[in-house]
Amino acid sequence: MLNCYYDWLVSGGASMHTIRLIYITMAGHVLGLNHKPSTELDLGTDLQKAIDFIRAKRLSAEWTDMNRVALEKFRRFLLNERSQVESHITAYDPASHTQGLPDWLVSELGRYQRIKQRNWREARLEGNIRRFWSGFLLTWRYLVEQKGVKELADLKRSMVYDYADQRLKEGHSVKGVNGHLRSLHAFLGFLADEGYTVPHSLMRLPCLKEPDSLPKFLTDEQVKLLRDDFEGRVIHAKDARDKRDALLDRAAFYLLWQSGLRVGEVEELRLEDLDLNARRLMVRKGKGQIDRGVFLTVSTVQAVQAYLAVRGMGPTDHLFLFRNQPLCKDMIPGRIRAAGARVGVHVYPHRLRHTCATQLLNAGCRITSIQKFLGHKRLNTTLTYARVHAQTVAEDYFAAMSSVEKRLDLLGKEKVKPQEVSENEREELLVLTDQLLSPKLSLELCLDVAYRMRTVLKGLAPIQAASTGERILHNHPPPHLL
Repeated sequence: MLNCYYDWLVSGGASMHTIRLIYITMAGHVLGLNHKPSTELDLGTDLQKAIDFIRAKRLSAEWTDMNRVALEKFRRFLLNERSQVESHITAYDPASHTQGLPDWLVSELGRYQRIKQRNWREARLEGNIRRFWSGFLLTWRYLVEQKGVKELADLKRSMVYDYADQRLKEGHSVKGVNGHLRSLHAFLGFLADEGYTVPHSLMRLPCLKEPDSLPKFLTDEQVKLLRDDFEGRVIHAKDARDKRDALLDRAAFYLLWQSGLRVGEVEELRLEDLDLNARRLMVRKGKGQIDRGVFLTVSTVQAVQAYLAVRGMGPTDHLFLFRNQPLCKDMIPGRIRAAGARVGVHVYPHRLRHTCATQLLNAGCRITSIQKFLGHKRLNTTLTYARVHAQTVAEDYFAAMSSVEKRLDLLGKEKVKPQEVSENEREELLVLTDQLLSPKLSLELCLDVAYRMRTVLKGLAPIQAASTGERILHNHPPPHLL
């Protein structure tokens, strides 16, 4: 058992010193104090004996806490051996936050939350539930405590606008306020479907005008700085543990940048979703519960393959594991921001997605292809990227303006009045015309004659010849033209 535990710890990237000094020692205490096979251990009382033993030795608080962490690590290993997955979702109880609100309101909000969460991804369930209650409690506490709303019939449209004004005065963004207004409007629609009488004026709540902002993307120079930083940390990793972390970070970076994945989609990727030979993967239950296929560049495939070689063992088949566990939701954003801080680039995961879309557009990729690649429901969402400063737009602009300038130059030349043709010049033209009528005149000499005629008619001085005929005319005029 201890050998299996040792291999499990090594695969997760734990340091050899910590494994031998703390992790294996604590696991030995558990097995020695209980005298039973690991499969029969009670993960509560039997493991508690080990921590009680450490406390009885009256060691330092710091050392006792380190052993407690080691015991928790052994408990996760035993769960893994039993093919059990520990849930990290903490149940949210809104009761302590809803005191003072009408009972009917709390009850209906609870029902509405349970309906909404059917479309929420499991990995984001806890966070979405907390955001749901946080937003609605802000809105309804203001309406109940500041405006005296007790029943739905008490709610007036002016009260909602007063709430919006109050949030703006507090410094909140227009986009955030609109989010609360849309949530309130959707909840009122739910109440109307449930048989509540909702005034028509409340069913028409126009949102505030939002700034027409553009997606924020990185320049090619900034992307290169980030890429070089991730590649450099892999090359210069000082030990196996650091290299494993660097390989994880690099693979996640390439998936965010070159594949345009959302950070939640990267965290929830499973091994079965990868098809590295075909250079593609499947995103399961993305935003809006939509599945889609995503293509992978050669660089991305190589980065993922290098990470898989050191991935290690875990309780699930998630692509990315850290210390034998699926990634927590803050790990990748933290690693990306840290890389940006090292090279002086302000970056976060979703900005890499914007960068991917912008670079594809600049390279001439069709907007409908980008829409499918990113998993946008509406084309208008993807068209937002077409409004940014794209390379294709720049090339079209400069080409068009160059054409305009050339036309202006030609207009200026056309307005130059040609000189009057003298009598001698008229005679010369007649001679040249007669020469053109000669059936024995070669094409080269015809060009020479035509050039002389043009020079006389335009009143221009002879210029450096560009053609063969013109060089002959000016440098060695034929005897019959002298």
